[in-house]
Amino acid sequence: MILIADSGGSKTDWRLIDNSGAVNQANAPGFNPYYQPIDDLKKSVQELLLPKINEEVNKIFFYGAGVSSVKNQLTIKSAFLEFFPGAHIEIGWDLLAAARALCGHEPGIACIMGTGSNSCLYDGSKITGNVANLGWILADEGSGANIGRKFLVDYLREVMPENLRNQFRERYPLSREEFLEKVYQQERPSAFLASFTKFIFQHLKEPYCYQLIYNSFAEFYENNVMKYDNYKNLKVHFTGSISFYFSDVLRQVANDKGITVKNILEGPIAGLTLYHKKDIN
Repeated sequence: MILIADSGGSKTDWRLIDNSGAVNQANAPGFNPYYQPIDDLKKSVQELLLPKINEEVNKIFFYGAGVSSVKNQLTIKSAFLEFFPGAHIEIGWDLLAAARALCGHEPGIACIMGTGSNSCLYDGSKITGNVANLGWILADEGSGANIGRKFLVDYLREVMPENLRNQFRERYPLSREEFLEKVYQQERPSAFLASFTKFIFQHLKEPYCYQLIYNSFAEFYENNVMKYDNYKNLKVHFTGSISFYFSDVLRQVANDKGITVKNILEGPIAGLTLYHKKDIN
């Protein structure tokens, strides 16, 4: 049996491929080793995966945010070996998952735009370039966390239109102190901030909301895509909930900047499942 995981800031999509090629699935909270203890991942494996496994697991492909460092890769691999001591384990960053699912074997620029954001230059087989990812506090332009942070700042400072503020207050009847506690003291603040994008999407016809999304995407293109040589002659692809649900705005900004956007997928897991079916012996 093969296990495949695509782990982002908000959720982890699992696919289990048995020896006959049948596919099962499981969903778990997101996991990022920079922000969360490894016990969070172990708990997901024990409670959500093990009950679905009835064959020997011989290969595991884990793609996730925050796994580019050797230290984090070894931490994750050690956790899996506790449950599957005989398995071949491959840890890849979320960008490799995006590139394989979006570009296949063709060169292009693969981007992630969900709770967090990132991008890479892909030559059809491997990643050859990457603009430094600095996380949601310093950068992550165009991500749900980045958009949500800007939105919350404008809400708390009473910058946004009053009618929009009133509607948001009805949805989130929290005080300033309660908002700050959720951001600075509770777990998964990036996911909390990204949750505001649902409200923004529902009010996208409001000029404030549209301009917020447009400007955030413009920042992403300028600070990521346009940093790659020859970007105008390459196809740009996206995966992630923000790019998927705000795809019309994303394509409009690209068009305004002379960038060609091709595939936009909500998540890469289906493409990864097809990619790794070849690994079944």
